[in-house]
Amino acid sequence: MSVRELVVLGTASQVPTRHRNHNGYLLRWDGEGILFDPGEGTQRQMLRAGVAAHDLNRICVTHFHGDHSLGLAGVIQRVNLDRVPHRVTAHYPRSGQRFFERLRYATAYRETVGITEAPVDGDGPLAVTPAYTLEARRLSHPVESYGYRLTEPDGRRMLPERLAARGIAGPDVGRLHREGSLNGVALDEVSEVRRGQRFAFVMDTRLCEGVHALAEGCDLLAIESTFLDEDAALAEEHGHLTAGQAARVARDAGVRHLVLTHFSQRYPDPAEFELRARAAGFEGELTVARDLQSVPVPKRR
Repeated sequence: MSVRELVVLGTASQVPTRHRNHNGYLLRWDGEGILFDPGEGTQRQMLRAGVAAHDLNRICVTHFHGDHSLGLAGVIQRVNLDRVPHRVTAHYPRSGQRFFERLRYATAYRETVGITEAPVDGDGPLAVTPAYTLEARRLSHPVESYGYRLTEPDGRRMLPERLAARGIAGPDVGRLHREGSLNGVALDEVSEVRRGQRFAFVMDTRLCEGVHALAEGCDLLAIESTFLDEDAALAEEHGHLTAGQAARVARDAGVRHLVLTHFSQRYPDPAEFELRARAAGFEGELTVARDLQSVPVPKRR
């Protein structure tokens, strides 16, 4: 059974708190797992959330601040300890190559699994598979940072009533789908486009073109909202978003389900983030992320 969901492993910015671990997010996309920004303690959070090293196919790091990358050492060593039977690909800003190498080889261990290093050099596709295209967009932060977007290819939805009206049934349906026409009936006459689903992951950044490009038309958007709106000046200074800014991005991009995360320790009440997001005019599904929560990708309309 295919599963598409975001497993939240940690939601704190800069430092962990009693209730929030450093960042960490696993996107389950059918049979694959993409781990985003494994901060300190991610390996333990994976255990608590029921995520195994075998679940990981890709690791995507937005930037090399500690709360987004210090867990790399433990995760990579666990992948090797558990002898994951497939290669794991790591994406990260090329400017942080020295940090990736230090974390990958932070201590001695036996390498048993191939880690494919695929650094990000700029905007554009990173991987194209039958199930999705993974791309990166440059963000605005004091260190080089990228957001990630996963897009499923569009498909076709067969329309039973139109098939029946043209006398097409059984194996002929599959043949028509494969070949594009059958007995004078074109595929377009008996089907419609099934829009591919879209997910984006946007961490530490000010508002910029990349944020809007990543969010456009997403079914599920995980985005930082480090500050509340009254601290917008601090957000701008340190290269972050407020809850209201993140919500307006999602509203204007037509996002269906918005996940706010990466919260500053200065705010004790998470409910404030939801209030600010709603006040900004976002009317879709909204989750103020908490550790060890699973958020499903919305079902197709």
